[in-house]
Formats: sequence, structure tokens, C-alpha cells
Amino acid sequence: MTLRSPPLSGVHEEADARFTDFGGWEMPVEFASIREEHVAVRSSAGKFDVSHMGEVTVSGADAAALTQRLTTNDVTALDPGEAQYSAITDEDGVILDDTVVYRLPAGEAEEFLFIPNAGHDEEMTERWVAYRDEWGLDAAVTNRTTEYAMVALQGPDAPDLLRPETGVDIGEMDRFDIASGVVAGAESLVARTGYTGERGFEILCPWDEAEAVWTALECQPCGLGARDTLRLEMGFLLSGQDFHPEDEPRNPYEAGIGWTVKLDTDFVGRDALERADAEGVEQRLVGLELVDRGVPRHGYEVTTGDGDHLGHVTSGTMSPTLGEPIALAYLPAAYRDPGRSVRVVVRGEPKKARTRTTPFLDR
Repeated sequence: MTLRSPPLSGVHEEADARFTDFGGWEMPVEFASIREEHVAVRSSAGKFDVSHMGEVTVSGADAAALTQRLTTNDVTALDPGEAQYSAITDEDGVILDDTVVYRLPAGEAEEFLFIPNAGHDEEMTERWVAYRDEWGLDAAVTNRTTEYAMVALQGPDAPDLLRPETGVDIGEMDRFDIASGVVAGAESLVARTGYTGERGFEILCPWDEAEAVWTALECQPCGLGARDTLRLEMGFLLSGQDFHPEDEPRNPYEAGIGWTVKLDTDFVGRDALERADAEGVEQRLVGLELVDRGVPRHGYEVTTGDGDHLGHVTSGTMSPTLGEPIALAYLPAAYRDPGRSVRVVVRGEPKKARTRTTPFLDR
């Protein structure tokens, strides 16, 4: 299978980035080192090429109705220039993907833009089209993943770096706002969103103008390795790892994003999630910190002190900020309370750990 390449691939090669296959894309995993890039974002700023994320636009008389019925949050609550985090679920309430839905600023040709995760753009475009046709709705659905480049500028210094390069009044933007304007000469969309927990922006610009935007933002280039450690410190979910419709089938209540489910709206999976909300769930995603030395990794077993099986780790790392090993794991619902003692089996050795709330960092 041929890997897809982002528009900045040549720029990354010149910077001696190390690449990895992620969601069918050949993406930079690190430039300097994961730790150095991580620290830059927490202390100053870093820039990420996230052009592997999908971009799908929805327009027409029934654009809101269609998007509402395929996502769990309340799309009708969005004003132009606002966005929300949401889940996309099947009839059983199982998460197919998580996404950010933008209601685009007034004057844009399309009304809504949503962001599927890497490799999901075609699948989600087909899903929107199939349900549109089944329900007889009037909406145009367009996969624009190869039209948009996406650059994330993240960190406490992000506003100072972006402000001279754009006419957008970024100082007036609240979290989850989106505005249109010029960035480094490119007509763009600027969103106050990100995946790091730091103040930052995600810039969507034309594919062939990505280099101008990337070059204008003078800060540490960062790869997917640092993006992963940063998001894990915040307890943010990773599609395909913390949930997957086949390998890790979970509903939003199990995955800790039940707050995105608006049961007073009508969407695919609503009835199943109403039952889950009423009956409760047996397992929940909880945070773990290891007391003993060792690094928890995806798939490691979690047990009681006596060795009885409890669950498994979905994401884990050595936190560069905390200097402690942290993880997310699905455990019985009673273990969501912080301070519960458990064991994580690391290379056959049970390591002492305790449950804790997320985010691991207070940002």
C-alpha cells in the first residue's frame, strides 16, 4: 500500500526528520528528539504538521440536520465561528471516530467542517453521503483532505508568534473559535484548538501554500512522538488505540467523553447510549501512575495486588513534564476513584501503580 504524503514532506526531509507510517500517511515522528520537542511546547512553542487529519465540508439546506444526526454533541448550539468536540457512533453507541465539528464563519461557501482522524476521511465522507441519501436530505458533502494543509502552533508563546503573520484578531478568540483570514499570505482558517493542552492554534490553509505558513512560524518543529506524549499528559484520546470499533469497541461513557453526548438530540446510536447512561457501564478509562520503575505500554495487563485480572493499558509513556510513568487503562468502574492500588504487568513483572484523575497536568 502506497503511503500518502503531506504537502510539507520535502521540507521535513530537508530538516532530517524521522518518519513513520501513521493512519496510511508517512509523517514525521521527530525532528530533534521527542523530549526536546515536548519541552518546547510546554515552555515556549512548537509547530506540528497535522495535514494527515481529514477535512470534510458539509453545506446546503440540511447540512446542520445531517451533521447533527451523525455526531453525539449538539451541532445546533453552534453559532458561526464556533466549534465543538464530538463522537461519531454506530447504532450500538460504539465510537467509530472522535472529531471536531466547526460551524464556519459567516461568508464561507460551506457551512460546516469536521475533522476525521488520519485515514478516516474517505470512510466518514461515505458515511455522511450514505445517510444523506437514506434520509433524503439536501446537503453537499465534500472530502477536502488533499485541498487543505493543517499546521498546529502550540504553546504559551503561540499567540506572539502568530500575531505578526495574520490579520485575524486572535486576541479576541476563545477556545474552540474559528475565524477566516490571511496567514503568511495564504487565505486560511484559524482555529483556537489543539491536542496538547497548551494555548494554541490550528491553521488550515491551501495545500500548495503550506510551506509559506510553516516557514513563517519560527519555532521548534515537532513530530507525532511529542504530539502523543503531550496529549497523553492531558488524558486526550487517541483514535485506534484508546478506542477502535473492532479492536477496542467502547462507547463515550466508557471512554470518558460522556459529556459530548446530548441525549436530547437525535443521532445514530442515541438509543443505545441512553440505555448505557441509565444502566451505567462496567468499565471506564482511568488514569494510572506507576509507583515502581517501568514504563506502561499499550496492551499491558492491569491486575489487583493478588494478580487478578482487571483490565489493560491503552496508552502509556514516561511523562516528560512530570518525570513519571503514566497511562490510560480500561478498568472496572469502581476503579475510577483516584488512589486505588493496582499492578501493571511490565514485561512479565507486576509493577505497583495507582489510579488517578486526568488530566495528569493542570492546564
